[in-house]
Amino acid sequence: MKEPDDQDTDGGKSDRSKSDERQSRSFKSATRSAMKEDYKSLEDTTDETFTEGEESYSGDNDSYMEHLERSSSSLQDDYAESTGESQYMETPVPAAEEAEEEVKKKISESFFYNYMELVSMPFVTPDSNIPLDLLTLVHSFGYDCRKRANLQLLDSNTVMYIAGNQLILLNLKTKEQTYLRSSSGRGIGVIGVHPYKTCFTVAEKGVFPKIIIYEYPSLRPYRILQDGTELAYAYVDFNYDGTLLASVGGNPDHTLTIWNWKEEQPLLRTKAFSQEVFKVTFNPENDEQLTTSGSGHIKFWEMALTFTGLKLQGFLGRFGKTATTDIEGYMELPDGKVLSGSEWGNMLLWEGGHIKIELCRAAGKPCHQGPINQIMLDEGEVITIGSDGCVRIWDLETIDTADTTDETGLLEIEPINELQVDKSVRLFSMIKMNETGNNFWLAQDTSGGIWKLDLSFSNITQDPECLFSFHSGAIEALAVSPLTYLMATTGLDCSVRLYDFSSKTPLLQTKFKQGGTALIWVPRLVSYTGGQIIVGFEDGVVRILDLYDPKGLTIFVGRKRILDADIRLKKAFKPHTAPVTALAYDRDGEILATGSKDKTVFFFEVEKDYKPIGYITTPGPVCQLIGSATSHPESTLLIICENGYVLEAPFPTVKEEEEDHDVVSYEIKDMCIKCFHFSSVKSKILRLIEIEKRKKRKELKEKEKEERRKKLAEEMGEDGERELHREEEEEEEEPLPEIFIPLTPCHILCGFYSGPGKFWVSLGGYDSGFLYHCEFPPYDRNSDITAKKDEPFDFRLVEDTEDNPIRTITFSITQDMMFCGMQNGAIRVYILSHDDLSLTHMEEYWHFNMHDNDYGCVKSLSTSFDDRFLVTAGADSNIFVFSILSEFELKKGMKAKVPSPRFGIESEPIPEDIDDPKAYSIENARRKREHDKLMKEVEEIKAGKREQIKALRNELWKLLQMNEELPKHMQFKRTDFDLDSKIRAEIDRKTANKIHQVEKELAWEKEKHHLGLMKLQNRFRDSLESDTIVVHAIQSDHKISSYRLVKPSKYTKSKRASQSERRPSKFERFEKEGTGRKESQKDTGGSTSVPEESIIEKGKKFRPKTLSEIMVENQIEKTRKLILKAERAQLKLQQRKKEWEELHLLL
Repeated sequence: MKEPDDQDTDGGKSDRSKSDERQSRSFKSATRSAMKEDYKSLEDTTDETFTEGEESYSGDNDSYMEHLERSSSSLQDDYAESTGESQYMETPVPAAEEAEEEVKKKISESFFYNYMELVSMPFVTPDSNIPLDLLTLVHSFGYDCRKRANLQLLDSNTVMYIAGNQLILLNLKTKEQTYLRSSSGRGIGVIGVHPYKTCFTVAEKGVFPKIIIYEYPSLRPYRILQDGTELAYAYVDFNYDGTLLASVGGNPDHTLTIWNWKEEQPLLRTKAFSQEVFKVTFNPENDEQLTTSGSGHIKFWEMALTFTGLKLQGFLGRFGKTATTDIEGYMELPDGKVLSGSEWGNMLLWEGGHIKIELCRAAGKPCHQGPINQIMLDEGEVITIGSDGCVRIWDLETIDTADTTDETGLLEIEPINELQVDKSVRLFSMIKMNETGNNFWLAQDTSGGIWKLDLSFSNITQDPECLFSFHSGAIEALAVSPLTYLMATTGLDCSVRLYDFSSKTPLLQTKFKQGGTALIWVPRLVSYTGGQIIVGFEDGVVRILDLYDPKGLTIFVGRKRILDADIRLKKAFKPHTAPVTALAYDRDGEILATGSKDKTVFFFEVEKDYKPIGYITTPGPVCQLIGSATSHPESTLLIICENGYVLEAPFPTVKEEEEDHDVVSYEIKDMCIKCFHFSSVKSKILRLIEIEKRKKRKELKEKEKEERRKKLAEEMGEDGERELHREEEEEEEEPLPEIFIPLTPCHILCGFYSGPGKFWVSLGGYDSGFLYHCEFPPYDRNSDITAKKDEPFDFRLVEDTEDNPIRTITFSITQDMMFCGMQNGAIRVYILSHDDLSLTHMEEYWHFNMHDNDYGCVKSLSTSFDDRFLVTAGADSNIFVFSILSEFELKKGMKAKVPSPRFGIESEPIPEDIDDPKAYSIENARRKREHDKLMKEVEEIKAGKREQIKALRNELWKLLQMNEELPKHMQFKRTDFDLDSKIRAEIDRKTANKIHQVEKELAWEKEKHHLGLMKLQNRFRDSLESDTIVVHAIQSDHKISSYRLVKPSKYTKSKRASQSERRPSKFERFEKEGTGRKESQKDTGGSTSVPEESIIEKGKKFRPKTLSEIMVENQIEKTRKLILKAERAQLKLQQRKKEWEELHLLL
């Protein structure tokens, strides 16, 4: 492990740093309360109340919100000016005081802080002999690939990234690591690099965390910025020339701060947004403009000089018709526009706070399949990277001049070039390497890799190269070889990896279709060479893997490059239907036990190629299995369930006889299992502790009273006694804490055997803060384990673990050290007496935060085979290797010995793997086999009965045929063949009863469906006068259909005219009056007289026609015209035919 030089180059500087720290502490203590009140009131008045989905506002609301934002920054700056933090507001201060303030504020260019005074150190119990360097970090095999901007380049050979509470500087050529620890001990939020690569920032997490700026390459702390946020920093960014630094905080405040970092002074400060903010950047062309983006928003900021000073004014981007989206990647264009990504993969061009246009590819395809995580401008080209693993290059001028052509607001463009890194790659960020003549980039892959990409797009472009590969996401299990310095890990990223931590080298990785959830190294009793591991997966499959050195195999011609280690599947079986959570061998190595979340524990016989023995059911999901030690009189298995149950089961005896094929299930029902159902006693413990405290306090008070009584008796006599008695009466004791038992049992996190029938457990939730010592009650076959409640008989207080329980525990080989992995990612080591599993001397401990405090709980930890090293794995993807108080150092040429391959392993057939997650488990496969066997037997019986019935039927037909051949007076009647008429009547009666029973059972369903049918008919059919009827032609494709007509309402029916009163149509009038009527009207000048009363009556009867009536009348009119036309044509044909006949007669 490398640490920066901790020597102070200037003694005066360290004194200066101490005095500055004292001044800053006194200043903060005087102003922090006021600051909190101001910020609280500020948030109340300026909380922008923007929520997801609020995309459009009226103009009044816009101006109102802008007024609020400006007032918020003004209020904050007024506060800064009142506390003397602003450089832009002059105050009437005497010249002497001004000069003194300048001397105080001005920091020397050559001033540095002392690294060792800043960094967090391990906590050691006071007055103990535990050294601070009990554990020393040797190497880190992990990488938090899902952390935002967690890959930064310092020079062409050095990158840095965050690993829990460490900042790791990695040399790309030598693979050497240098570590910087966090100062708060609460983790690191984000890192950033100065544009000139002369320094870098480490923005931390904690209560009012610091931003520490380190000089590079000396790694000395150069400046410290304080009080920029409440709990954690989310992002930092330098301006183009590196004179200013912008930082934005995470939950709950999301504070945006502009710093004059060289003077350690905040210039401007405001609340960035009410939801999570991902990123903040300066505009490269204008330092007075900034952009922030995050959950469902993007915001544009300007530094404006107002009559009260310099202010930050923010303008929220309006999505308008576009759906609201989280914005991860964006960039500022030279002309002030902003180009951002979206969750669905298109690019959004912003201008004036609104979306000018949305950019997509041809045919409406998105620019990326998934979110766009970063957008950059390089050499006049726009580069976008997405979660689809693609890097695409776009023309800047096309994007900058893009404008909408239709109402959709979409513009289709195509990339100039593109690079598909890999189908499984999920790119998150990229940084350009400073290599002249090359266009190499380093890419952060959320699937667990660091890639080197060549974006030159020429004939000599190199293929993407994966420089480093890590776990992605939580590491679920870890195991160490019992013979050498080898370590195996697995996680939900579906990979199993092997490391040599003596040479600090990852050896191999292999991928499966499901994530790994449990892992153990096979003990030497089973595999003497230590070359096997067993891995449990989330689909319930257990795989046995052989690890070996492929150099020991027979070499074939044309073979590829030989690796240092290889892995091969030996056997795969599926005992469970849910994730496998625990694996354990018995102490003799004869039986393997597997536990799962499906509430079962399965046993396998090791010698017979892991032949299944059987399984037992548990009252809860299994979280841990522990075999008893050789010191125990019997070989038992400790089964710890999540929901508060702990079982002790003997390992089943191995039967010599062959498999019993008649057994339907593998379940073992006659096993004597002891059960302990944990009942919360924490409230009782707290009450006992309070009673002890009060007892001691009372004893001290009694001594003080006795002394005071003697003194008052000497001075005042009897008056002193009365006064003392009056004081005693006035004292009242507070009530003791109430007994509380949580309704939902707290989860058991881990445990271990302390002796035969005794064990320790650590719980989460309300019961955290203690280790509980429990003992199994005697076995009782008739007891109900769900109803019983058992209490521990002893406990140990674990300091500072009220909200930070112990997640995993392991011991050194000599059992004089207990290593604990904590919920917040810390490592705690208790120093015990030799073989003191009762923890009688569990007092002194060493504690240090290593993994991420928010999401880096320690999932697994283990010591090496010789107790020289400790290895930890966390949910933050980090793996740390520590040396344990040893002078033994890892030499550069040192390597762990990989086991040699078994004889003939290359000729062994590859066993069949279980790839289908829906495959049957061992128990389900057996039940299915037994069910199929039973069904086969039933079918055979049915077939036999059918054959008998068929034979009897044939015999009956023969008899009937013989009967017909006899003379009629000798023939039997058909009823004579019935042996007993009552049999048929009984069959009919039973059939009728069965039908009646079925009708009764289905009566409710029948009525339900009948009512549903009636409702549908009333709603959709009864309201129709006529439904659609389609008539198709037989010899052609023609068809004619009627209309779906709705019945008229009752009101319309009552007012509707009768057929006699209906106004005749034009055709009817023509038929009735004839042509002579028209001619007479023409002769008389066409004048007609209509009585006035008839017009009034017709007007009264007139009503507006409905659309359906008009359509029906039109259809009728058309039909009648067609009929009339057809009759005329027919008449014309008959007339012509008659004429032809007359002509024919004349001829």
